Amino acid sequence: MSSENLEIVEAEYEAGKATFERGQYRQSVQHLEKASALVNRTSPLGGEVQMWLVTAYEAADQRPEAIALCQQLTRHPDWQTRTQSKRLLYILEAPKLNTRPEWLTQIPDLVTLAESDPKDRRGSAGTAPARSPRRVTAAEEPESPFNLGQASSRNANFFWFALGLMALILGSLWWFS
Repeated sequence: MSSENLEIVEAEYEAGKATFERGQYRQSVQHLEKASALVNRTSPLGGEVQMWLVTAYEAADQRPEAIALCQQLTRHPDWQTRTQSKRLLYILEAPKLNTRPEWLTQIPDLVTLAESDPKDRRGSAGTAPARSPRRVTAAEEPESPFNLGQASSRNANFFWFALGLMALILGSLWWFS
């Protein structure tokens, strides 16, 4: 494969993955089909492109195409592609479960939402710029509920008291044994 051809394959492949991740499954299928037509299908890259194409077919409601391509990939020369395709084929051929409408949550279609309407933008850059944090001066700093110097001397006193108590207990055990 020429380097120019490889660049086209990689560009179409990346575009196919990007459109898939944005939920544009039909465009993803188009990009991945172009990449698949140009790549050596028996190479590891060819297997990877075709696995993405199987997933895009399924997402674009083209299950027969997804199953047919996945069945072909179970005989692919690349071990990873074969393994992944067998796992995916098992999922694609699984019986569809019956669901009740009350089990599902409807997600509204956001395609009709006007992108340019500022009132529809939540958390976007259209809000006021963030202020830099204000430094607290020593005069404004709240007084600590305890003195750190006293705390460390209390800890030291407790340590010596506990050490002495342990020595006393061990000494008495030794004396009475």
